[in-house]
Amino acid sequence: MSSYDSYQTPLATRYASKEMSNLFSLKTRYSTWRKLWLNLAIAEQELGLNITDEAIEQLKAHVDITDEEIVAAEKQEAIVRHDVMSHVHVYGVSAPAAAGIIHLGATSCFVTDNADLIFLRQGYDILLPKLATVIERLSQFALQYKDMPVLGWTHFQPAQLTTVGKRATLWIQELLWDLRNLSRARDDLGLRGVKGTTGTQASFLALFHGDHDKVEKLDQRVTELCGFSKVYPVSGQTYSRKIDIDVLTPLASMGASTHKLATDLRLLANLKEIEEPFEKSQIGSSAMAYKRNPMRSERVCSLSRHLHSLLQDALSTASVQWFERTLDDSAIRRVSLPSAFLTADIVLTTLINITSGLVVYPKVIERRINAELPFMATENIIMAMVSKGGDRQECHEQIRVLSHQAARVVKEEGGDNDLIERIKKTAYFEPIWAELEHLLDARTFVGRAPEQTAKFVATDVAEALKPYEDVIVRSKVELNV
Repeated sequence: MSSYDSYQTPLATRYASKEMSNLFSLKTRYSTWRKLWLNLAIAEQELGLNITDEAIEQLKAHVDITDEEIVAAEKQEAIVRHDVMSHVHVYGVSAPAAAGIIHLGATSCFVTDNADLIFLRQGYDILLPKLATVIERLSQFALQYKDMPVLGWTHFQPAQLTTVGKRATLWIQELLWDLRNLSRARDDLGLRGVKGTTGTQASFLALFHGDHDKVEKLDQRVTELCGFSKVYPVSGQTYSRKIDIDVLTPLASMGASTHKLATDLRLLANLKEIEEPFEKSQIGSSAMAYKRNPMRSERVCSLSRHLHSLLQDALSTASVQWFERTLDDSAIRRVSLPSAFLTADIVLTTLINITSGLVVYPKVIERRINAELPFMATENIIMAMVSKGGDRQECHEQIRVLSHQAARVVKEEGGDNDLIERIKKTAYFEPIWAELEHLLDARTFVGRAPEQTAKFVATDVAEALKPYEDVIVRSKVELNV
């Protein structure tokens, strides 16, 4: 039987990066359990328990689990029906000098929950540089096109002009908030630490013969050995599942930002103004050879919606935990937590690819502006006529009549907007004929969009990206498709 004979999640097999897939792999999970058992033994030895140096050295020598040991643990689990105890047994076989002290005083959640918290923080460490990379590449795009006028849209109806670069800053600003939120959530994570079966540390108090100070030092020392600066002061058997809400909320919120960005790109692709990269040999449709579907942006939208949905798992699970713990959280967390990070990883990796090669079509943008700008310029034309001594109300009526005639040509006859030609043929407007070219210069309709873009990138973006200057993904990202 091959791997093709059973279901495999496409999150791991088709899309996610190797580093994120590896983080949530069985080998990483079980090796992390062993590191926790090693850290517990080190701390307990330091605080005076009878644990030999030989035991510590054997634990260190076998801290990275092998494929053979995983198979052995699976066989043991089939006998004892307990995953953690099966791994305690197999680790003890590999480190016989430590067999009697592995998991000393601990409950299963010592390894399962602490390991989850480690994975969540490491997951953020993978995501944050990728999000910073998307922001950096969009920022370069924004600067490149900060001066290029483009038709703005409100209600997806033509509105006043903006610039291609300024529009990109709207995407960037939301992603900056996501960068802040992910960073805060990452730094807010603590370790469950050494709390015992119901969180009272009773087993450790017994090990240290009632010495409360040593129990507290054990908690802190294991936390330090695991690379955390803080430990949750109280817990039941598990860390509060409300922490999972805090972890998944910024990811779900980021999914809203990425969905909006990718949706805009899909609409722009339909307008033929901006397209995502299209590879030389890429096929857009099996039937329609001419098509250039925005498949990457569609993937971002699809998986961003999945990312939203996973937050509900955390909300529902946290709300139904009973007293010190219940086990109905276990199965769903095995699915939703890895899925959230794998999905976020795929979304960001795809966006890195997209933002590394956005294609802009200036002539299409210019043509669309020219089709709408005459209507937008009518107020400027009225003001220009008034400055030449014209009557504002009379001028307004003249423009209204000509505008409706031009609109009828566009909507009913499918013709081009000929309002300016009509103005040039109407003697009433002869005083401003020579000024029409200036009055219709698109660059005069974008306000401070170029200046806003330049300042935003130079200040807000630059400040936010400072911590990530050395970890922004510089090389071309190849998608696993």
